[in-house]
Amino acid sequence: MNTSVNIHSLDINSAYEVLKSVVLKTPLQFHRKLSEKFGAEIYLKREDLQVVRSYKIRGAYNLIQSLPEESRKQGVVCASAGNHAQGVAFSCKLLNIKGVIYMPAITPKQKINQVKMFGGNNIEIVLVGDTFDECQAHALEYTAENNMVFIPPFDHIKVMEGQGTVAKEILEDQSNIDFVFVPIGGGGLCAGTGSYFQTYSPQTKIIGAEPTGAPSMKEALKAGKPVVLDAIQRFVDGASVKKVGDQTFAICKDVIADMLLVPEGKVSSTILQLYNEDAIVAEPAGALSIAALDQYAHKLKGKKVVCIVSGGNNDIDRMQEIKERSLLYEGLKHYFIVRFAQRPGALKEFVNYILGPNDDIVRFEFIQKHNKESGPALIGIEVKSREDFALLIERMDNHKLNYTLVNQNENLFEYLV
Repeated sequence: MNTSVNIHSLDINSAYEVLKSVVLKTPLQFHRKLSEKFGAEIYLKREDLQVVRSYKIRGAYNLIQSLPEESRKQGVVCASAGNHAQGVAFSCKLLNIKGVIYMPAITPKQKINQVKMFGGNNIEIVLVGDTFDECQAHALEYTAENNMVFIPPFDHIKVMEGQGTVAKEILEDQSNIDFVFVPIGGGGLCAGTGSYFQTYSPQTKIIGAEPTGAPSMKEALKAGKPVVLDAIQRFVDGASVKKVGDQTFAICKDVIADMLLVPEGKVSSTILQLYNEDAIVAEPAGALSIAALDQYAHKLKGKKVVCIVSGGNNDIDRMQEIKERSLLYEGLKHYFIVRFAQRPGALKEFVNYILGPNDDIVRFEFIQKHNKESGPALIGIEVKSREDFALLIERMDNHKLNYTLVNQNENLFEYLV
C-alpha cells in the first residue's frame, strides 16, 4: 500500500483549472422535501447532470491530459462496464487520441452504445471475459503488449484530484456545511472530496455510504488496510468493488468520519422516489448518499447537508428489477413455496380463505404430481402494507398450511430476483 499518499498530495485547484472548460459545473440544488423531512437544510450535488451523466469524466480527463505527448500518441486503455468507460471514451474524443475500452462480454448493449456515442471514432471496444476481473486481466495484458497507458478507475492521484473538483464546486456555492454524504466504490470520489474539505472546511464531516452487499471500504477501515472481499453483490454496480484502492484508502482512512452500509432494497426505493417525486433519474450508486440519510436522521436536525448524486446512467430495462427490490425491502412483496394437498379445490381454498382483500397474487407456478400427496407451488404475493403481511401469515398458520417463505432463504431467493 502506498502510505506516502495523503491529503496534502492532491492538487485539486490545478485540476479545477484544467477541467473548467471541459466539465459542467453541476447544480447544488436545495431539496425542500428532504429538508422538511429531516428538519435540516439539504442540498443535492447533481453529478447526474454531468456531461457523461456522472462525475467520472473529471478524473479520467485530468489523468489523460496530464500524460506526456509520447504516451498520448500511443493511446490509452481502460477496463470498465460503466461510467469510467464513458469518461475515458469522451476524454479520448476531446483530446483526439486513441482509446481501447475493454468491457465484459456480458455488458448490456445500452452501456456499449453509450460508450460508442461518447468516444466516436477515437475508441475501439473489446468485449471479453464473463467477469470484470477477467476483462481487466485482458486489458492489462493488451496495455503492456502495445506500450499503451492503462487508466485506472480510481487508484491514481490524478484521478482523485479530478474527482475532488466536485468539492471545490460545492464550497463555491455553499459554506458552513456540516455533513457531506459521499457514495463509495473504489474510493476516488471520497478521497478527492474529503481532501478538499479537510483543507478548506475542516469542520465538515464526510460520511461514506456503500451498498450492504459490497462493504469494501468498511472492511478496509476495520482491517486497517484494503482487503479483497470473497464475493460482492453487484446491483449497485457503480459502487461495488471487491477491493478499494491502496492510494484512495491511504487518504480515505483520514477523511471519513463515519461509514454507512445501505441495503440494496433501500437504494431501490430511493431511486423510485427520486424519479416519481423529482423527475431525477439516478443510478443505484447515485442514490446511495440520499438512501443513507435515514440512518443519520437523529443527527441532521438543524444541520446543513450535501448529498452527492454521483450519476444518472440508469438503464430503463432495470426498472422492473428496481421496483421488485423496493417492494421486497419495504415488505410489500413476498414469495412462498406452498405445498398444496393433491386434491381438487385446494387452490380455491387458498384464494378464498388465505388471501386478504388487499392481497394480490403476482406470480404462480405449479406442477401437478400425480403420485404424491402434496405438490409445491411458487406463489408471489403483493400486499398493501406490512400489517397485511402479518395477517396473511397468521391466516396461513391458522389453516396449518405447509409453506416456506422464500425471501428468508438466500439460496432460493436469488433465483427469483
